[in-house]
Amino acid sequence: MVPPEADTRARPPHEVAAWSRAVVGPALRAAVDDLPTSTRHVAGYHLGWWDEHGEPTDAAGGKAIRPVLAQLAAEAVGGEAGAATPAAVAVELVHNFTLLHDDVLDGDRTRRHRPAAWHVFGVGAAVLTGDALLALAFDVLADSGHPEALTAVRRLNATVQGLVEGEHTDLAFERRHDVGVAECLAMVERKTAGLLATACALGALFGGGDPTRVAGLRMFGHRLGMAFQHVDDLLGIWGEPAVTGKPVHADLLARKKSLPVVAALASGTPAGREFAELYRQDGPLTPTEQARAAELVEAAGGRAWSERQAERLLAEALRALDSLHPAPRAGAELAALAEAIVRRDR
Repeated sequence: MVPPEADTRARPPHEVAAWSRAVVGPALRAAVDDLPTSTRHVAGYHLGWWDEHGEPTDAAGGKAIRPVLAQLAAEAVGGEAGAATPAAVAVELVHNFTLLHDDVLDGDRTRRHRPAAWHVFGVGAAVLTGDALLALAFDVLADSGHPEALTAVRRLNATVQGLVEGEHTDLAFERRHDVGVAECLAMVERKTAGLLATACALGALFGGGDPTRVAGLRMFGHRLGMAFQHVDDLLGIWGEPAVTGKPVHADLLARKKSLPVVAALASGTPAGREFAELYRQDGPLTPTEQARAAELVEAAGGRAWSERQAERLLAEALRALDSLHPAPRAGAELAALAEAIVRRDR
């Protein structure tokens, strides 16, 4: 019988996710425990560790995709997953900083199938907790003792700057009727793809990867992040509430300029023109209008375009990964995880 530590068989994505949570979870909790009581309480609620009264709960804490990518990237370059724990914790803290702020900026009242933190504790508490998580992420990297800690801090800082710019652009899109596909894709590169790319790059960096392999894994994460956003935007219109944790047609109700929406608006088709008129009208869309809007986005080709783009980007991500000749098990697990992420709506 092969001992567990010598087992080179690739694990399915759900097992990899459970393994990652078992490793990163305690380190994440230890980091959050260092926060002041006020922000620690809100952070623990947001992360699903306890309810609004501080009582333990088994609420969902998110998919934790970014920590898994960091750990597997470290193994892919021949390093140990444990070496990437600070990177995994840091990217998860940054991700949750963005979620706390996004829910406030977008007015989303639910997150992970329960009331969003701002709706429970107030806008100020949610914003300040997001700020605390961001500061904590850099502290975790700086305190890691890893020889590449400073490089990692600088990389993560550049990513956060891009995230902020991407969010600013996304908000500006909501006030515009002339958003083009190219500028929408550029926004996604900064807002979504950037952090997945950085999770892979930091994992490879902490795993001892050389610059070529770090850059290659960053490319893998970037392409995966772009595909991820296409799928996320599809779910924002057609996803089941039980899966997304948000109402059906949530992105249409919020007048989001998501990727399939922008593709439909730019299609030049009769359906696209009708959709544009509906999207520009004053007042919230009724449930009937939301359903019609979803039909028009599909008829204008927005849905099919995003589905094709997601598959193309997944293929590019997998080619980038394969070109690095990663450690066999980690490479197989990264590939399977990427496919599960992109095809999670099927």
